[in-house]
Amino acid sequence: MSKADKLGVSASFARAQPVGVSSRRAAIAEATGAPTSGVVPPSEVPIEALAHNPFNLREDLTDLDELAQSLTVRGQLQPLAVATRMAFMEAHPGATEGLGRAPYVVIDGNRRLAAAQLAGLKTMHIHVNDALSASAADILESALIANVHRVDVAPMDQARALQELVDVHGSQAQVAKRIGKTPAWVSQRLTLLNLTPALQEKVETGELKVEPARRIGRLPQEEQAAAATESINTVNPPRQRTRPTPPTVNAVNAPAPTPPPAPHPTPRITISAQSPETIADALTAHLTPDDLKAVTELLMQRI
Repeated sequence: MSKADKLGVSASFARAQPVGVSSRRAAIAEATGAPTSGVVPPSEVPIEALAHNPFNLREDLTDLDELAQSLTVRGQLQPLAVATRMAFMEAHPGATEGLGRAPYVVIDGNRRLAAAQLAGLKTMHIHVNDALSASAADILESALIANVHRVDVAPMDQARALQELVDVHGSQAQVAKRIGKTPAWVSQRLTLLNLTPALQEKVETGELKVEPARRIGRLPQEEQAAAATESINTVNPPRQRTRPTPPTVNAVNAPAPTPPPAPHPTPRITISAQSPETIADALTAHLTPDDLKAVTELLMQRI
């Protein structure tokens, strides 16, 4: 059985158009007491009336604090796209886990709902469109198209959602056409699913960046670990201990260094001992009058 058959829809995924009231909806209405027609949907409901979409493409609703603060300060700027519980149960009888007793299921806006719950909001604005609940693939496709241009969708979650759509529609080209992207765009994001589980986890934590991860995903899995290590080290090179560099002096403004004083050479007197006259001449030529007098006195003491 194809995935389209499992989902209960044809491969074309034509949107369900309400034609009268189906027997299943009538049975649900009888069991729940909810009217089947003639009721204008509300534009604002208590937050307890909203259930998260079981087919939401995000596995984790991350980075909610900033959005919760924005909702608190600025309020809700865009209504949530929801389907009635009745329409959802009619399309997905086995996917009611987690819905509780909420009368509405959020199709697009699950992150805003989670942030609103975190912020403690009491009500939220909604737009009811039961056609969005026609099939699991429709819900997935609607959520993906709504989020495809948003930066807050985790890359691995986006890749898994695209693969789900490829499994249903049969080709990357068909998926690209339905979401308004090129086949190359779809192919690039699907390469993340070729990574080993360990590297997919590194992509989810942000240790391995998305762009190199897509290139690595095209390699055989036995070569991926080495390529990922090289990429991670290139982005975050290991720290090396370096010796502190002595401060440099501005050669333009700094005074020239004073050279150390040169040692005074010890004067030497060469005396030819040919005669007392030559000795006296040599001493007279090299000694000051005071030194010559001192030498004369020393010599007189030794006679």
